[in-house]
Amino acid sequence: MRTFTRLLAVLSLALLACVSPTGPAASAATTVRVLQLNLCHSGAVSCFSGDAVMVKAVSVIVSTRPQVVTVNEACSGDVARLRTAMGQARSVFVAAQRPDGTAVRCANGQEYGNIVLVAESLAGGAAVSGRFTAQDTGNEMRVWACLPAGALSACTGHLSARSGTTALAQCRELLARAVGYTANGPAVVSGDMNLRYGGSPNVQDCNPSGFYRKGDGSVQHVFASKDLAFVSGRTISMSGTTDHPAWLVTVTMA
Repeated sequence: MRTFTRLLAVLSLALLACVSPTGPAASAATTVRVLQLNLCHSGAVSCFSGDAVMVKAVSVIVSTRPQVVTVNEACSGDVARLRTAMGQARSVFVAAQRPDGTAVRCANGQEYGNIVLVAESLAGGAAVSGRFTAQDTGNEMRVWACLPAGALSACTGHLSARSGTTALAQCRELLARAVGYTANGPAVVSGDMNLRYGGSPNVQDCNPSGFYRKGDGSVQHVFASKDLAFVSGRTISMSGTTDHPAWLVTVTMA
């Protein structure tokens, strides 16, 4: 009788393990690390450090192993080097534009703009990019880029530094696009927004319903759809190679 009772107990525990959320039948959440970088790599401003910033960016990517990387103030030739550091990934580069529609150029002659990289295991549809509707009076027309669909969608933009009102309008336009992607799964938007939390205007004012925002304490922010659970955020020193730290946000995806 005791043997039979013990057998029933063992069977009951096994059954509970199968149905319990913490049991072996439960599906593990996927960790997604989102890394935001502003490289100041154009060669046109004082924060330019030449190849030193690329060496540092590669080192940060290798050490943090992100699944999503967004990059502002980059040159088109930087894409291959950063993608190699990341591993199997899809990428999109979009060049900032002059008012006549021609591409802004880095000092080395390459196109200047923004990059999105998404790990191949999460990537999906074709890349899309464009120019923001709202623009300031400067000579650089700000642009956005996205890698939509797949397991998640990712977008970036480097917003107006001349006009907070324009930057806020651009931020709202970019987040509205990301909201549209959530019909197919989670989405993240990451970049140098040139807007601060609690500032005037306030970056929080472009955070749409269904998303949350995590900032680096300055102008870099990651917006994530609420089906991505926030785990942590931390700045990483770029050792003086650019005027922005790296900003790493970790989330989990069911």
